[in-house]
Amino acid sequence: MKMRCGAGPLAVVAAVFWTQCILLDGVDAKKERKRPKEATPQHTENYNTTLSNSEEVGGGTKISDSQRVDPLGSWMDFVKRPVGNFPGKCRKRKRPLPGPPGPPGPPGPQGPPGSPGAEVTQEVLLQEFKEMIKEATERRAAALDRQTSPSQLPVALLTLEGMTSYRRIEEAFHCKLKGPVVVDKKTLVELQNFQTPPAKGAFLRGSGMDQSTGRFTAPVTGIYQFSANVHIDHNEVKRSKSHLKARDNVRVLICIESLCHRYTSLEMIVGLESNSKIFTVSVQGLLELQAGQYTSIFVDNAAGASITIQNGSDFMGVLLGV
Repeated sequence: MKMRCGAGPLAVVAAVFWTQCILLDGVDAKKERKRPKEATPQHTENYNTTLSNSEEVGGGTKISDSQRVDPLGSWMDFVKRPVGNFPGKCRKRKRPLPGPPGPPGPPGPQGPPGSPGAEVTQEVLLQEFKEMIKEATERRAAALDRQTSPSQLPVALLTLEGMTSYRRIEEAFHCKLKGPVVVDKKTLVELQNFQTPPAKGAFLRGSGMDQSTGRFTAPVTGIYQFSANVHIDHNEVKRSKSHLKARDNVRVLICIESLCHRYTSLEMIVGLESNSKIFTVSVQGLLELQAGQYTSIFVDNAAGASITIQNGSDFMGVLLGV
């Protein structure tokens, strides 16, 4: 009976204490719900964060209250993020769809004509070539001065004047008459039937000289030099010496287009008073020929007897320049 009386008051005290604890917990919960939510800073741990040995042994990491992540707040921040602040490379660009190319546009207007270029002649090109050769020669001489002693220098270097004398001559000829030609009295004869001598020293360059007709045709317009040595046998004239007159003579001409009086010609006049059986008439000079014109030798016998032009009489010509 004494035990039952002591247990009753203790049970009542325990029930009252339990009830007070429950009420206090409810009041604290209501105050916690009414307190405004504070924005907790987000914290993202690095993926490669390593734990110390003490943390690994403990089986977990201790996270402070300031490092806790609010999932709801993080989601709301993501939803309310400003869309327009993303870099341009993240936004999708609308590319136009490729289509067929359109027709070509009309041609533009023609531009103004350019200024005429400088006229380049053979003289200008030749002068430039001379200057280039002169510069190359000077550079070569300077290199030799640096590499050799004065006693080993070459005897002479090609000068500008010396190089111009070695240019190739495109048109030139030296031919001789094949056989004798008889020129009757008071007759003008054109000499034909020439040949290039087989002996060394004769030459025939270019295609201007026609030896069968004895005519040289100018391939280009230019200045030409011609000469002729005509060997004349006047034995028939000597036989009739008593009949010689003052006007009895022989003319040797180099004419253009066979028109000795219309064009300028090279001419030599010789009398027939020579005591020798054969004498030579020489004529030479310069003529300007147009491309396509020809020259040839004429012999005019103004004596009262015939004369004979000996074989070996020669005809020469060369193109000097344009």
